[in-house]
Amino acid sequence: MALLNLGIVAHVDAGKTSLTERLLYEAGAVAHLGSVDAGTTRTDSMELERRRGITIRAAVTSITIGDLRVNLLDTPGHPDFIAEVERSLAVLDAAVLVVSSVEGVQPQTVAIWRALRRIGVPTVFFLNKVDRRGADVDRVTAQLRRRLGARPVVLTTVAGQGAGDARVRAVDLDAEPVVEAVAEVDDAVAARWLTDEPVRVRDVRRAIRNAVRHGGISPVACGSAITGAGVRQLCRLLTDLLPRGEERDGPPAGTVFAVDRDGQGRRAWLRLWSGQLRVRDRVRLAGARPQTVTQIAVIEPDGVLVRPSVSAGQIAAVRGLSARIGQHIGDPPRRHAYRFPPPTRQAVVEPVEPEQRLAMFAGLAELADEDPLVDLRLDEQRSEAVIRLHGEVQKEVLAALMADRYGVRVRFSGTLTACIERVAGVGCAEERVRERGNPYLAGLGLRIEAAPVGHGVEFRAGVEPGRLPPAFVAATEEGVRAAFRQGRHGWPVTDCTVTMTASTYWPRQSRPHQKFDKSISTVAADFRNLAPVVVATALRAAGTRVCQPIERFEVNLPQHAVEAVLALLGRRGAVVQDTAVAGGYLDVSGTLPSARIPEVVAALPDLTGGAAVLTTTFDHYAPVTGEEPPTLPRRGPDPDDREAWFRAVPR
Repeated sequence: MALLNLGIVAHVDAGKTSLTERLLYEAGAVAHLGSVDAGTTRTDSMELERRRGITIRAAVTSITIGDLRVNLLDTPGHPDFIAEVERSLAVLDAAVLVVSSVEGVQPQTVAIWRALRRIGVPTVFFLNKVDRRGADVDRVTAQLRRRLGARPVVLTTVAGQGAGDARVRAVDLDAEPVVEAVAEVDDAVAARWLTDEPVRVRDVRRAIRNAVRHGGISPVACGSAITGAGVRQLCRLLTDLLPRGEERDGPPAGTVFAVDRDGQGRRAWLRLWSGQLRVRDRVRLAGARPQTVTQIAVIEPDGVLVRPSVSAGQIAAVRGLSARIGQHIGDPPRRHAYRFPPPTRQAVVEPVEPEQRLAMFAGLAELADEDPLVDLRLDEQRSEAVIRLHGEVQKEVLAALMADRYGVRVRFSGTLTACIERVAGVGCAEERVRERGNPYLAGLGLRIEAAPVGHGVEFRAGVEPGRLPPAFVAATEEGVRAAFRQGRHGWPVTDCTVTMTASTYWPRQSRPHQKFDKSISTVAADFRNLAPVVVATALRAAGTRVCQPIERFEVNLPQHAVEAVLALLGRRGAVVQDTAVAGGYLDVSGTLPSARIPEVVAALPDLTGGAAVLTTTFDHYAPVTGEEPPTLPRRGPDPDDREAWFRAVPR
């Protein structure tokens, strides 16, 4: 049976979860229609999703339409979860972008459309809520052209829109408006149409299929997910016009797009692009040793069913792999790769009940393992957890997950922009055994040098092979990387090269007639604990620069608000790089410090009458200039204070 992996995407409250539920109902996958308001939808499984009526985690379910099996991915619509949407898009064959025929194109609609275009996902528009007062299909179709730059071809019409009994019927493919729209993207159809020759339906269907596959045209269907009007016509479009999943032969190649846990433990969700994956197969993930697949559960209309294998085109939950979201098995198509942006905000997480601190640590560690967007840093010495975030709603989601899954109530404090430090120059330092208060049986010299942006932290042993036991070299690197978690201003240090320049150790010894004696023999912990002290001294000599996150912004605004918005952006430190007029609106793009984005978001509605659409993505880090660089209070003992460090971290 042919397969189609289809995403349902939309601005929050446009009705994508209701449409998913209606598709399940129409296909016979559920006996009763679920309701977002009642919290009875099949795809919103989290308590917070049911309570707030929003989708937070992408969910997968399956239906059969005629001879086509459709795996439906219901994705989030809130701006804080755009990364969840994008990593789901990477495994799709096509998408339905739901737009309210009342509210029209909204900010998140623009963000999702840009992501669909960037990744290259064939898209159908579904203009929802035609049964609501204020529905205007023509107005919204014009917005698709003007605001999104899409080439819509409307394939259904609505009678009685704005009323509860609104009816939808299909438009013939050889109708004049359809042929005219298709002629813009297909030379064969254009040639017959311009010479007044009859255009065959099969030629128009072929042209639409080809144009949809390459993003040249987007079919538009109208309807209501609540009443079901137009949903059958949408199903026909899905089966007739969208490209289906390809069953490729060859070695297994797949993409992990979600990780979760159920009663049996951890499982990784993947889309298989080629080949076949079987239970007990040994597979290699990027940067990891081969692992054994212990169970495969495939998405089917009857649910997630345990099967001996998964084939190309299918989606499955796999156990036995310590996979992370975004990792690949084999070599999948490159368009399906996804790069996770670094979070730009951070906050301290604390348990409401102090005695639940260890349970909180364990729960947060599990959530961070499931989701690469949760960047967790635990400070055991101060019994504190610092988490880096992409938005305020993410806090509420984490709090709900901690309460529902682990029974731990948490609160957040100290939210601020997450910066980094880059090494400015070159610094050297050395500590000798038993000198200047060094309590460790280790001597160590390090040289720290600035490296190009994006280089990360590179550690070089810098000693002759065999001169220092490998365990001591590894312990030194571990200590160096731990020290870089907090630089001179408290932020993580990156983009540098660290080289060992000297090392001394006491060989393994024992007193007469006794076993190994740690008091007169060097152990790995000596190098691990000494390294931060040497790093702190070398960093003081090299110096560091605090760098703040800079985001690339695109704002689409009406012409009358241009002057006011440009003035706002200038006051907030934006650098405008490009402007373009599109359909009576101005697209302004450039870069803006992440710390200033909340101020811009708050001011835009008043300046533009709510008409502006702002989208932002992380772009780069840049040094803080013109003001005192922000600092982050140090967590734990400070290795720059030698005496305090030696007392806090004794041998």
